[in-house]
Amino acid sequence: MTISPPEHATTKLENTGQLGYKKHTDGGWGLVPIQTRSERFASPVVEDFPAVTGREAVWKLTPIDRISDLIDGPLDGSAYDIDAPVVDGVDVRWVDRTDARIGTAGTPEERASANAWTRFDQALAITVSGEDSKTARVTRSVLGNAARAAHVLIEAKPFSSGLIILANTGQARLTENVEILVGDGANLTVVTVQQWDDDAVHLSSHFTTVGRDARIKHVVVTLGGSVVRVNPSTHLNAPGGEVEALGLYFADAGQHLEQQVYVDHDAPHTRSRVTYKGALQGAGARTVWIGDVLIRQSATGTDSYEQNRNLVLTDGTRADSVPNLEIETGDIAGAGHASATGRFDDEQLFYLQARGIREDEARRLVVRGFLTEIVQQIGDAELQERLEIAIEEELNGTSLSADADRG
Repeated sequence: MTISPPEHATTKLENTGQLGYKKHTDGGWGLVPIQTRSERFASPVVEDFPAVTGREAVWKLTPIDRISDLIDGPLDGSAYDIDAPVVDGVDVRWVDRTDARIGTAGTPEERASANAWTRFDQALAITVSGEDSKTARVTRSVLGNAARAAHVLIEAKPFSSGLIILANTGQARLTENVEILVGDGANLTVVTVQQWDDDAVHLSSHFTTVGRDARIKHVVVTLGGSVVRVNPSTHLNAPGGEVEALGLYFADAGQHLEQQVYVDHDAPHTRSRVTYKGALQGAGARTVWIGDVLIRQSATGTDSYEQNRNLVLTDGTRADSVPNLEIETGDIAGAGHASATGRFDDEQLFYLQARGIREDEARRLVVRGFLTEIVQQIGDAELQERLEIAIEEELNGTSLSADADRG
């Protein structure tokens, strides 16, 4: 089935030959790169995108050769088994792709996302209602290793409150889109946890719209998988909307973990806080974090800040961190960004060792404290305990001696 792009989707570029370029406005004298994040081409139809070369801005830091089947190949878009215990106030069911809510939160901006949108048969719809706080867990663990497309729709009704945990384990070769609709006055937390098998591949684009005086906390935790790329975008298109975007990732040898975060301030008095933290260990461990924040002319009174911190535990790793901030109005409450990648803090180590803690244990405490700052903000004790155990297991395979900290 072919789906026409929503009204807010950009039209297809004419005769450019490569996505990400447009004609000059002074008469068409040649081509210039797209200069702002909001101008990217978008379409739910995979054929509208040219072949991926790896030179595109959205793909240039990604190992294309390891995910090519999800970008171009045929995909199984059928429904799959999930584990979702019944929770009052949370409805979980499969809906047809003609559901009126599908396509209202966003539109794919790259070919793998569009491939998933084109191929899925049914969407997994999770609907939250009622003002009382509740927690729902949805687990996917039997996807298998065949290339698959998926679509998830999460809707928080106006003035509702809830926490949704999407847990991913086992085998997977998955490309998907996740739409999140936060109604006026709602308070929603969405946590996606990637603890896939070592050879799993997962590409996920999240699109969120936030209603008037509504709030979403969006948390991405990635601890497993071969290539995992979770790209959340949030559109604050109503006054008083707020997003807190948190991320935690731990890359081992050969893993590629990537996040491209986008916050679009498009209404007055909106607020965003973005904090992603990661650790890397082992030869070939690679992480990518790109943070884009756009404050439009319409977004007066905006308060925004984004930061990314990476802790390098061994030699042979690479962390790319690229914060970007675009401001189209001077009438804002505040905006800023920060990025840092480094090794252990000598002052922290000295402080702990001066109190009788062995050096290797001191280093372990520093890493644990660095990462659990994100875990402790999730708001679910059961999940927080499980993640702290998982982080400890990651650290058990790390050499945290002083020699590993040199170079």
